Amino acid sequence: RRGSVAVAADVVKMISVVLGSLAFNGLVTPAPTRAAVSMSAISPGDIGTTRPLGVFDPLKLMEKNPGKYRRFQEMEIKHGRIAMLATLGVITTEAGFRLPGYISFSQDLKFSDIPGSLDGAYFGIPIAGWVQIAAFIAALDIAVFRQDPDLPPGDVVQDLPIQWVRYDDPEVKAFKLNIERNNGRAAMMGILGMIVHTALGQDALYPIVSK
Repeated sequence: RRGSVAVAADVVKMISVVLGSLAFNGLVTPAPTRAAVSMSAISPGDIGTTRPLGVFDPLKLMEKNPGKYRRFQEMEIKHGRIAMLATLGVITTEAGFRLPGYISFSQDLKFSDIPGSLDGAYFGIPIAGWVQIAAFIAALDIAVFRQDPDLPPGDVVQDLPIQWVRYDDPEVKAFKLNIERNNGRAAMMGILGMIVHTALGQDALYPIVSK
């Protein structure tokens, strides 16, 4: 069995869904406007500036790189969505759910043969499988769910035949967008915690009682 440090390095390299967010805000109520806050790119009340932290930029990134604010938003939303899927994936696989059929015919390997743990999935899936997963996600990002610069950050459906929920009420829309942003931040922290648990040789979901 590989050492915990090596496992940590490999898992972190493959699972990069946790990059992008510096803060987790627990509530989705917009923070009140504070006159003392002076930001060149972000201001209280913007999507993502929720209680209890409001505008949280201890590294002053928005003041140093105001032109990159849009890109930072897109990255945070994208990584948050991937992290939510990754977190849900860990929960469902550890619960015993598997896709039917084979993941590799050449190796006579079924989905049910892949362990539900993070390290089990990482080392159990063949390299060719990881290449296909990475290529598929890249194709979706580049060709299907691409970000139109004329649309708000995260609005990647565009004219695709998908029943994407739209909200006409500005307050409801802001509330829902803040929920997504905060859930994504929580998921990024959650999947990072699972990676750390696994790297330390514990169960991703129940590290205290696992070993």
